[in-house]
Amino acid sequence: MANGTYPSKRKLAASSLQSKADRTGQGKARARTAQSETDQLDLKKH
Repeated sequence: MANGTYPSKRKLAASSLQSKADRTGQGKARARTAQSETDQLDLKKH
């Protein structure tokens, strides 16, 4: 989150998936994929 912006819904969803995977040990691959996709979309394009 740069410049005081709020995280996107996609970012919040990915974070939620990651938290659940960390707590339960289930859905780790899905959470990892969601985080990677979100991170790629958040990269600034030059």
